[in-house]
Amino acid sequence: MSMANPLEYWNGPAAERWVRDQVDFDRMVGPFGDAAIEASKASAGESALDVGCGCGETVLDLASRVGPTGRVVGVDLSVPMLTRAKERCGERSNVSFLEGDASKVIPEQPSFDLAFSRFGVMFFPDPVVAFRRIRAALRPTGRLCFVCWRALDANPWAAVPFEAAVRAVGRPEPTPPDAPGPFSFADPKRVGAILEAAGFRDVAATSFESEVGFGPASSAEEAATAIVRLGPVARLLADRDEEARSKAIAAICKVIPPYLAANGEPRFRGAAWVVTARCS
Repeated sequence: MSMANPLEYWNGPAAERWVRDQVDFDRMVGPFGDAAIEASKASAGESALDVGCGCGETVLDLASRVGPTGRVVGVDLSVPMLTRAKERCGERSNVSFLEGDASKVIPEQPSFDLAFSRFGVMFFPDPVVAFRRIRAALRPTGRLCFVCWRALDANPWAAVPFEAAVRAVGRPEPTPPDAPGPFSFADPKRVGAILEAAGFRDVAATSFESEVGFGPASSAEEAATAIVRLGPVARLLADRDEEARSKAIAAICKVIPPYLAANGEPRFRGAAWVVTARCS
């Protein structure tokens, strides 16, 4: 399914897959989220907005940072993922959620100290409009911090299996590099221009790299099966039949041996930008 209709995409089979694989996904991207949390400097008593909060991992992290005297509001348009986030957060008094498109549902009142996101801001159809809304929710002294992927070719965790699968099942129709998607914020100059147009200043993008693992596996086929559940390959195969999926797994099996750890886990390098900015 294309991301042309974000509401449909994030409330359909893709969202169900994200919820089902939540533990694996959080493990995969955990170091990147941790780096962004550190860069955000979230502290006790602050109010934080978690944009594209998904299944709630970073909401929990931020809630621990701001403590009982602070608050965290998670925003996401995926009902299945928000349901999972609410389950995980339980009765925490300093956590609440907003359902819907962040560019529309975030209150335009300056009441937050921090706007944060772990890989949740690359999907806005109109990012300038969305970030203007986010900025309007921040106090004059507020700040922004998010982590986003660098280019596909800088991320072997995505590029290596994706190119193998493409050779097996065919390349999808090309999309513009700035179209909403996981790698749409790969160009830091574009990101800076978007944030400045939205009213932010002192924009900085710091490169962060870490390993991305897909979990222990007893065979290359099991490892490849884990890989096709998440990332670009999962989107490539979303509307394909079982035959195409089998071909993709077989192709990935051939290219991943150099990346297998001693326990059979496929481990690749991942590269992201940790972006920071402030309101004034």
